[in-house]
Amino acid sequence: MAHTDHHTMRRVLRREIAGTIGLLTDEHDFHAMRRYRTFTFDDHATYLKQVEELLRTRAAQGSHTTVALFDPQQYAEFCKDTGLDPDIPSSRTRFTAELAGTGPTVPYEGQPLTDLLPALVDEAVRQATWEYATTLLARLGACGTCGEDIGRAAFTRASDLLLRILESALPGEHHLVCSITGTPETLVAVLHSDENIDGAVRLDEAEALEFTTVLALGIATRSPGGLVMRTSARGTTDRVYGWRLRGDGLEPLTAGEVFDAYCTDVDSGDLIGPESDVDYCVPPDLGPEGQTPRHSH
Repeated sequence: MAHTDHHTMRRVLRREIAGTIGLLTDEHDFHAMRRYRTFTFDDHATYLKQVEELLRTRAAQGSHTTVALFDPQQYAEFCKDTGLDPDIPSSRTRFTAELAGTGPTVPYEGQPLTDLLPALVDEAVRQATWEYATTLLARLGACGTCGEDIGRAAFTRASDLLLRILESALPGEHHLVCSITGTPETLVAVLHSDENIDGAVRLDEAEALEFTTVLALGIATRSPGGLVMRTSARGTTDRVYGWRLRGDGLEPLTAGEVFDAYCTDVDSGDLIGPESDVDYCVPPDLGPEGQTPRHSH
């Protein structure tokens, strides 16, 4: 009887342990891991199938699993820094445990891997973008004129602008894209928001932080860039409008400029056919504080 009780207790405890699985999302990373003798998979497709079966099994047992992006290069550096042998399964487990707290992760909620993989890669890009923008902001230092921390001041300004944009928007679901082109790398940040029954805006905090950081970098470095917002509400056509960055403010785009921005492929520059039931329009007024450049570093 005691044995049965212990067995049952262990099963219950196992269900309550949140696990993390490190996933090799592409063929290149998969082949990089094959140099380790203890990594026994032969092809990426079979590996992904096995991972999906494991995720389903854990979910069926009531276990929560987080999927983390496993980067072989980061893994090799981790093993070198910690003195671990990279060709031991327990080292991979240790690295995956670290990823759970610091790396890009997506919770497994029964979605197929074909949906989970792009979401995980998007999360990795988002995190890398935020880290890169944060580093560049921190390097700007203090204003030679007033002594103010340029990065911190720009972040405060970007937060204020984002708040004004969301407050001036019509009710509905909002999809905001900020792109900055003047930095060494073109940076793009995306923010989704909607409103609850009380009219309060709901945001993903991590998305909002990254979005504000990228906008702040554009403001601080006076980089060319812009913001485009799409609002969707039941019973009405979607509304699309935007601004270009000008000084530390935002200058409204005309309806034609928004149309051109929205109907051009970012990578190729080719025109994309406009969507039906979309109204390309002029943005709402953000007030003088929203649109007037005030301070030049």
